[in-house]
Amino acid sequence: MIPISDGLVVIALYALANNAVFCLYAYDKHAARTDGWRIPERILIVAALFGPFGAYGAMLLFRHKTQKIKFWLVPFFLVLHIAGIIYITVRLLHMIS
Repeated sequence: MIPISDGLVVIALYALANNAVFCLYAYDKHAARTDGWRIPERILIVAALFGPFGAYGAMLLFRHKTQKIKFWLVPFFLVLHIAGIIYITVRLLHMIS
């Protein structure tokens, strides 16, 4: 079983990754509006694989990349992460009881 402190570190890193991806999408939207240097779409997609909550939140908040078909992967990644979180939670609860 994972010690509580290690579990908290994993949760903190996951939250940090999602915040970083949110900022990445926010920066790209800002760059799009100001004709600045853009982040390549493949980088945004890969980042969304690791931080789908941040990516999806930024897509909704900033209305960024919502019309591009390849960015439909972001909600798919989100569902995968939710399923994984549910799976891990159920396994941990089963271990405890």
